[in-house]
Amino acid sequence: MAMASSNLPANPVAQINDAETQAVRFGFENTYARLSERFFKRVDPTPVSAPQLVKVNLRLAQSLGLDPARLVSPEGVEILAGNRIAEGSEPLAIAYAGHQFGHFAPQLGDGRANLLGEVKGRDGVRYDVQLKGSGPTPYSRRGDGRAALGPVLREYIVSEAMAALGVPTTRALAAVTTGERVFRETILPGAVLTRVAASHLRVGTFQYFAAQGDTEALRELADYAIARHYPEAAMSGQPYRALLNGVVGRHARLVAQWLLLGFIHGVMNTDNTSISGETLDYGPCAFLEAYDPAAVFSAIDQSGRYAYGNQPRIALWNLARLAEALLPLLQHESGSEEGAVASANEALAAFVTQFEDAHAAGLRRKIGLFNEQDGDRALAQNLLDRMAANGADFTLTFRRLCDAASNQGADDAVSLLFADPSAYAAWATEWRQRLEKESISPVDRAVVMRNVNPIYIPRNHLVEAALSAAVERADFQPFESLLIVLSKPYDDEPGFEDYAIPARPEERVTQTFCGT
Repeated sequence: MAMASSNLPANPVAQINDAETQAVRFGFENTYARLSERFFKRVDPTPVSAPQLVKVNLRLAQSLGLDPARLVSPEGVEILAGNRIAEGSEPLAIAYAGHQFGHFAPQLGDGRANLLGEVKGRDGVRYDVQLKGSGPTPYSRRGDGRAALGPVLREYIVSEAMAALGVPTTRALAAVTTGERVFRETILPGAVLTRVAASHLRVGTFQYFAAQGDTEALRELADYAIARHYPEAAMSGQPYRALLNGVVGRHARLVAQWLLLGFIHGVMNTDNTSISGETLDYGPCAFLEAYDPAAVFSAIDQSGRYAYGNQPRIALWNLARLAEALLPLLQHESGSEEGAVASANEALAAFVTQFEDAHAAGLRRKIGLFNEQDGDRALAQNLLDRMAANGADFTLTFRRLCDAASNQGADDAVSLLFADPSAYAAWATEWRQRLEKESISPVDRAVVMRNVNPIYIPRNHLVEAALSAAVERADFQPFESLLIVLSKPYDDEPGFEDYAIPARPEERVTQTFCGT
């Protein structure tokens, strides 16, 4: 079977002798497939005509205990494309519901994805291995079940960048082209993404059974989520309340991380809200350049529901839908309907404090403050307000502050990012007065700041350029180069300066699109 096109950089593990290749072994352990049949439909991926390997994530494969050389073999590529079922795999499509832009759909489900099975990584954690774009399922709702190459590469790029930035996220194990076309607004090359996640349980999974009034299934699902993601909750006298507490806490910290990096998810539906607290489903996602709390890039978000600054509020709204779904189980624990509602509200009320504390602590680190004092939040917010009023680049402002924290002569490089440079100068005077109250040395402060303020993010114009090259010219070199740069987002790399520069006016990406 042919490998990727000749303009792809050579992959050393791909140069293997087919005769020496042994079977691809994932060591699947399929606990989800042992749940009641109401949770899923068994369905195999639909084979494609001419699969070709674009990329295998070698480090991720090794961390999962997989042999990269076998994954890039002809047999491996067939598995990654959905043409062959790996030993031990039990492909299935998961049932779930969800609120999409606030409107409830009682049945969604994996309409273009197959859960192949679960593997245990070298860290002892269980992970789902899923094909995305692998053909129609019983949940496809008249869709073709396929994915276009552009969205597959977008998810590969951004999910791997988020992992390198230290954000909980699904991961990309591989991407293959299918040799077939998909029909969207235009005709596009097809592709399949192999995605890895702690699990694909969603708020919408719980909503699916709650909408049916199926308390038995809710309990089975909740017990499964506890065993897989929150085992400490099983030791609690109220395990379902403890489950809700855990999900609330993880999402409070997750959304704080999004905001601290300028990330906009773009489609925070409840079916895209992971129970494990991972960033799930990179559709019309984007990163801020000029700081603007009202920024929206998603072409389908006409009302700004999922704008950058709205994300904490929407996360809480989504978690409230989870709490509603869990009410029958909370009622059993509390002994009354009123007690269940009170328990749910208490759990949800903790979100605001946990988010604000995580966000405030992150902002302090970003501006070099490590001993909390009164006024720190106001100082950080003052900077954000000035950035918004002056169109300052979010990522570069904080990165250049790292130099300014140890060298006042570096102030000019920061102020140049502001339409009115004096706006920064006025803030910097107050900032330096506050820095004098810290015991850390200026040099050490700058080092710590560089570990939380990246120089490289998946800037929208760079992502779009990489996707255009791949889709229009079958040129994957920009994709490969971008992945290399984004794999070390906190390290200045000589020769990669252009990757840190905001888009020129003619390069700006004002809209991003959902892959479906």
